[in-house]
This record gives sequence, structure tokens and C-alpha cells, in this order.
Amino acid sequence: MKVRLGYKASAEQFGPRELLDLAVAAEQVGFDSVVVSDHFQPWRHTDGHAPFSFAWLGALGERTERVMLGTSVVTPTFRYNPAVVAQAMATLACLNPGRMMLGVGSGESMNEVPAIGIAWPDPPERFARLKEAIELIRRLWSEDFVTFEGEHFRTHSATIYDRPAEPVPLYVAASGPAASRLAGRVADGFICTSGKGLELYRDTLLPALREGADKAGRDYDAIPKMIEMKCSFDTDRRRALDACRQWAALSLPGEVKRDVEDPREMERLADELSAEEAATRWLVSDDPDEHVEQVAQYVELGFDHLIFHLPSADQRRSIDLYAEHILPRLRERFVA
Repeated sequence: MKVRLGYKASAEQFGPRELLDLAVAAEQVGFDSVVVSDHFQPWRHTDGHAPFSFAWLGALGERTERVMLGTSVVTPTFRYNPAVVAQAMATLACLNPGRMMLGVGSGESMNEVPAIGIAWPDPPERFARLKEAIELIRRLWSEDFVTFEGEHFRTHSATIYDRPAEPVPLYVAASGPAASRLAGRVADGFICTSGKGLELYRDTLLPALREGADKAGRDYDAIPKMIEMKCSFDTDRRRALDACRQWAALSLPGEVKRDVEDPREMERLADELSAEEAATRWLVSDDPDEHVEQVAQYVELGFDHLIFHLPSADQRRSIDLYAEHILPRLRERFVA
């Protein structure tokens, strides 16, 4: 299995221009891909950022040459109409042929509720919207004058005039079995995030992905399996541990943060965690060989596209440390 090594552009942590420079540096030191988050509200109010992902990707495409580019993830069901998402990604793919991917998910209230003032729907409705959105996006990428009559979305003789020769690969993000089965049935790739216990991936998400693929008569092994790796590596272990504080909100229990839409409140809740509690979602190490072993567990489960989310405020230092100590070891073991 050949493994692709990518960089997560943390749009919530760095301003658009600084993040652009960091993503360019990631390509220069050898990362294979760059994916960007798409938040309307950041996880923290203090020094938080939330740029428009499609505009930012357009700028990154002009400054890079080879890395795969994409979203991880966009919600094409509330503040974005799926037809607009299809148009935006088609334009990006025309500008960057063969380099784009679209990652989609069912969304978080912190991004949708403040922007459009809705009551956040229950999971079944969000899932139904996502299925419809995927169908509509795919049709708009491949058909002219699409009239779509769904429960949640409708178009009338809609055509995207500027679209690439080949459809953009569409990845579905999942944190539970239903979305994993959907990815297995219809997606060009699968996305999830690390740090939730290996049993979740081994016993729930990947088996559900296989189940969906089998029911659709698809080859499970041929579906790219992307995972955002929450990794904090530094030659100083205390520095690696403290870096996770910026992202402490990720370690809050789901029931605590599920309906929190205000980044000030999210920040307050996150700041109540200790450094050790904040780091529970992260692979923390000051030893390169140990860190590679931490990462290798996910490759051995079947993940073949690792997107490294590095939490440090000194992001360029983290990129350079990865280029010096981690990427060569991973390439020797999983790529060469």
C-alpha cells in the first residue's frame, strides 16, 4: 500500500496570508497534499480566524505546483447550497487540473447556525441533506440542464458551464457508521479524524465503510482512506504537549460542545482543561521513532492518506521538524 502524506492547513489558527505561506512551505518540504478546513466560526475567539476556503484554495493553487488540494471538510447543505459548491469546486478544478478534491460532511452547528440563523437539525435530517447534496453535485458535474426535485434541494435546468473534463474526486467525512456506509456506497474517498480510540476505526468506521462498498458492488480496497492525524511532535516533549492547548476544544466531550455556537464560550470551556487533558486527542512525542510507531497504527488499519494536523503556534518550526525527522521515516517505511 502506497501512503500519501498531507498537511492540514488550519484556517482557524492562522490568518489567510500566513496560512498561504505555510501551505506553500509544506509543498516545498515534501508534503503530498494540502487540505483546508472550512469554518465560519473558529474554535477559539482569541486570535481566531475563519477565511472562505474556496477563495483561499484558489490563491494556493496559483502558488503551488504539484500538491493535491481540497477541503476537509465543507458542509454543502446549509450556508452553502450544493449547486454553489459544485460550481466553486468545478472552477477550482479548471484552474488546477487533476489536483482538486472535495471533502464534504454533515456539518457542525458552530458553523451553520450563526451564519443563517437556523435551529440545528437532528442527525437524520443532516444526513438526508448530505445524501441529496452529493447526488446533486455529481449530476451538476456530469449533466447539462439539471432539474432536481429533492426533499431539501431543487434546481431548474441548471448547468455549470465551466467544469473540468473529469469530475472532482468527492470524499465523504464520517464519525459514525451511517456516514461511513454512505462513503462506501457513493464516495470517491473516505475521511475521518484520529485520536478517538483505535477501536472506533477498527470495529466501527472501517467495517461500515466496507459494508457500504460491498452492498454497492464496489472494491473496498480501492477507496482512498484519508485520516486527519492530530500530531504534536517536537524535540522538546513539554513544548509538544503545551502546543495542544490551542486546540483543547477538540478534547471536550461531544455532549459538551455539540450545541455551542459562540467561539467565546467554546474557548472558555476549552481553557478549563489541563494541558494533559487538552492533549488527549493528539499523538504527542519528542522521539521520531516513537512518533512514527504512533502513526503506523493507523496505516496498519488501512488508512492510506495521512493529513497531519500540527497544533503548534510556531507552525513553520513544526513543518520543518516533520520534514527533517518524520516524513523521511514514513516514506522509507510506507512509500518507498
